[in-house]
Amino acid sequence: MLPPISAPSATVSPALSLGIDIGGTKVAAGVVDEHGAIVEELRRDTPGRDPRAVEAVITELVQELGTRHQLGSVGIGAAGWMDLAGSRVVFSPHLAWRDEPLQENLQGLLGRPVLVTNDADAAAWAEWRFGAGRDRDRMVMLTLGTGIGGALVLDGRVERGSFGMAGEFGHQIIMPGGHRCECGNRGCWEQYASGNALGREGRELARKHSPMAAGLLAAAGGRPKGITGQVVTALALQGEHTAQELVAEVGEWLGLGIANLAAALDPALFIIGGGLSAAGDLLLEPARRAYLRNLTGRGYRQEAIIAEAQLGPMAGLIGAADLAREQSQKKS
Repeated sequence: MLPPISAPSATVSPALSLGIDIGGTKVAAGVVDEHGAIVEELRRDTPGRDPRAVEAVITELVQELGTRHQLGSVGIGAAGWMDLAGSRVVFSPHLAWRDEPLQENLQGLLGRPVLVTNDADAAAWAEWRFGAGRDRDRMVMLTLGTGIGGALVLDGRVERGSFGMAGEFGHQIIMPGGHRCECGNRGCWEQYASGNALGREGRELARKHSPMAAGLLAAAGGRPKGITGQVVTALALQGEHTAQELVAEVGEWLGLGIANLAAALDPALFIIGGGLSAAGDLLLEPARRAYLRNLTGRGYRQEAIIAEAQLGPMAGLIGAADLAREQSQKKS
């Protein structure tokens, strides 16, 4: 059984480690040094929902990077709920993993130690170690991409709960009877405050032939199905009005959910990462306003900081590699 994720020991191994971030749309792999710097990075599209195909892509990436670097252990940050031992993916809403023995499978394929953790836990660890969460005792990390990943860092450790599934904030039900989520429920937060939600709203405008969607359609080559969260985010950053409005709406939902988390957890800091965080203040300013408007006890309590992640979309990769390095060091 893997020991709890805890603060790194005083002596840090200088060996390079490999981090892999498995998301709903991409698999990213990177060689990471002891300071959290990425020496080399590769990525591939996530090959559908077949677990064996995902394992094959991971093996290919590790083998290619291993030809150019002397690698130690491998850390996997995977989108899904892990058991407390970190050996099995119990359930992944965006991948076809159901009680998947991912650690055992990959150690057999790679012939080296493998640590498996939730991708948001890995991102939170990286931000706490090297990024926006340094010197913070309590912080919540939210990763906005295909869905919403989440993690809570308490006193230098990632809190995983009694069964290993803490931090699945994206699946709190924020709109009963709302949009169907891939987890099976309706109205989950990630259906309103994620990259997928942003793309869905843009496509809906286009399919209803709204004149507001002209810029979105032009950017997607005239095809509504080509309007993704990435397309809308890029247009918003270029100043396109409808795209900015859609990003702001997602920010409102984000702030509402953060206010709920503040009522339950009371952290000093919320760090926002993932692909959608590229929108910056176009997303975060509406989120901050909605957070303050919905905060329980507002006016009589201290307010948490809502900050953009410093490590960007590489946080999960960096954190997985650093956790694997730390795990390997403890075993040796």
